[in-house]
Amino acid sequence: MKKLGYIPFLLILALACKEKVAVDPLEATAGPAAADGVIVHEEYTGEEPTTPEETEYYKPVPPVVKPNVSFSKPPSDAIVLFNGDNLDNWISSRDSTAAKWIVNDDGSMTVSNKTGDIQTVQNFGSIQLHLEWKSPKEIQGKGQSRGNSGVFLNGLYEVQVLDNNDNDTYVNGQVASIYKQHVPLAMASVPTGEWNSYDIIYHAPEFNEAGQKIKSGTVTVLHNGILVQDHVEIKGTTAYIGWPKNPAHGKGPLKLQDHGDNSRVSYRNIWVREL
Repeated sequence: MKKLGYIPFLLILALACKEKVAVDPLEATAGPAAADGVIVHEEYTGEEPTTPEETEYYKPVPPVVKPNVSFSKPPSDAIVLFNGDNLDNWISSRDSTAAKWIVNDDGSMTVSNKTGDIQTVQNFGSIQLHLEWKSPKEIQGKGQSRGNSGVFLNGLYEVQVLDNNDNDTYVNGQVASIYKQHVPLAMASVPTGEWNSYDIIYHAPEFNEAGQKIKSGTVTVLHNGILVQDHVEIKGTTAYIGWPKNPAHGKGPLKLQDHGDNSRVSYRNIWVREL
């Protein structure tokens, strides 16, 4: 997908020089807890960034781990959202009309360029999600314009889909990142054009009656069976520019992104279990 208030001055210098820093620059800094239990992320206070580059960083780079991929059938209590037959469980995110992506003969679906994101008809809260995706074997573009899509939990929080093989980008926007919030623990992609799997455990945030967040959501991600996000805190919406926002919400759709640059990402075997 398409993103610091106060942080220590020395860390700003380290980022400017692109030196390795020992901590995630977007991790929350210590601060007094609000008396009413409302969660405030101190790093997202102060003057908000106005360009995407201000919330991108490039080091430390996650290590590369070679996956050993095998896929299993959905469990008996799973809600199957796509099994290769049709897009009946999906609608356009733009106008709620029928999803316009391409259903392929091999049981997958592919983004139809510039037709827009698609989302599930059904809304979900906390879920276990399994899906498989691949970037096109024919390499086209670079950086964020190569095999770019995304999985949006609750329609708001993105787990990045990207072809990062021999294709560097900002590490908090690379494959399997929680976009602009958490760098993955490893880069676990299979070769370009082969099928990847994501297994995601998502716990939705909680809000008080005033619409303020009192418990952050969390995400765990296994990329090709390798733990890459370990119960990390969702700090808000995964914005391209500016701070994460925390609008109060209940259940929402699972959304898949059309990046609009002919990225040609395909998906298959999508199912969820409600938690």
